[in-house]
Amino acid sequence: MSTTLKVLMFPFLAYGHISPYLNVAKKLADRGFLIYLCSTPINLKSTINKIPEKYADSIQLIELHLPELPELPPHYHTTNGLPPNLNHILRRALKMSKPNFSKIMQNLKPDLLIYDILQQWAEDVATELNIPAVKLLTSGVAVFSYFFNLTKKPEVEFPYPAIYLRKIELVRWCETLSKHNKEGEEHDDGLAYGNMQIMLMSTSKILEAKYIDYCIELTNWKVVPVGSLVQDSITNDAADDDMELIDWLGTKDENSTVFVSFGSEYFLSKEDVEEVAFGLELSNVNFIWVVRFPKGEEKNLEDVLPKGFFERIGERGRVLDKFAPQPRILNHPSTGGFISHCGWNSAMESIDFGVPIVAMPMQLDQPMNARLIVELGVAVEIVRDDDGKIYRGEIAETLKGVITGEIGEILRAKVRDISKNLKAIKDEEMDVAAQELIQLCRNSNK
Repeated sequence: MSTTLKVLMFPFLAYGHISPYLNVAKKLADRGFLIYLCSTPINLKSTINKIPEKYADSIQLIELHLPELPELPPHYHTTNGLPPNLNHILRRALKMSKPNFSKIMQNLKPDLLIYDILQQWAEDVATELNIPAVKLLTSGVAVFSYFFNLTKKPEVEFPYPAIYLRKIELVRWCETLSKHNKEGEEHDDGLAYGNMQIMLMSTSKILEAKYIDYCIELTNWKVVPVGSLVQDSITNDAADDDMELIDWLGTKDENSTVFVSFGSEYFLSKEDVEEVAFGLELSNVNFIWVVRFPKGEEKNLEDVLPKGFFERIGERGRVLDKFAPQPRILNHPSTGGFISHCGWNSAMESIDFGVPIVAMPMQLDQPMNARLIVELGVAVEIVRDDDGKIYRGEIAETLKGVITGEIGEILRAKVRDISKNLKAIKDEEMDVAAQELIQLCRNSNK
């Protein structure tokens, strides 16, 4: 007889973390688990629409209330659109919610906690209550092993030269790290301690087999890939203006259009916006470009983009200043490329839909993700200069190559091949992960 295992899942307060957690939640629910997904009310408000009716009983949402801080009203209890200067305050508030989280754990008494590496303290709560806990990492393994190697074993050279940081990227990474330390967060990198029996990773052997092996060797942990975490169904309940956009896309030739988006947390500098705009203009390719601003700093697109931009591009491009239906755009036959910041979810989504990537990484893990997908043969990177600048000429040339050139044909063939292999192994990888979790719970009950 099988008992239903109750699992509390606790992602970091970022859409890029909640989304893969929700996808794992669905896959575990399909395998008979009962899932509680815990986040702040503002995050759950947008999450609830992403849970299909069939999971109404097996996936339940649990509200975590953060302490009210004057500079952080409840609509800021998410990283989505959060002004960058409030990031560290959000993390602090999250940590201060430990007593509330502890109450949730006591009330639910789950069999297992699956938590985010950015909130290592959640495992302390589980340990106090004698509940087993595992991390689910929302990044790839190559980037994780690289940073683990860099911080924990700096004397060992990383064995795969394809994965590296350029000078400016290393400088920025160190700046981010020292900023965390200055702001009085002891940096919860989660690398150092905790239950290391199992670490779930949102990746697949198809993409990162050698990096998974190296990570196991480096850390002595059991690294378990959960497969590609792209949402299975593309919802068709699109808003009218989404439909208008998709109809417009339908008037374009196959593979003729590039989708341009840099995620929900990173905002381009004024210079970058200008170079991307001129790059798109010079390339002569069709495009859909999502330009985002932090909450409270919304601007008029006419003022942000070069003078006369809209007149000059005419019907060739669409610029949006709001959320775009990314899966539907990537899945459309007219889409032939994706200019991306290479957040891990976006990269995985693009590969899953068989769309080659023009990599324009900005920060954190993005440069490493970019190097990995270039190594896989599904991307080309637009390289910044030593000061971190990008140039319109290079953007235009790269785009032309991917949309109309031979390089595009090669990338497309490769990415479609990998996509097929990912889909073939998807269920198998998740089955293995589910078995590992069941085994862990059994062992801890003994």
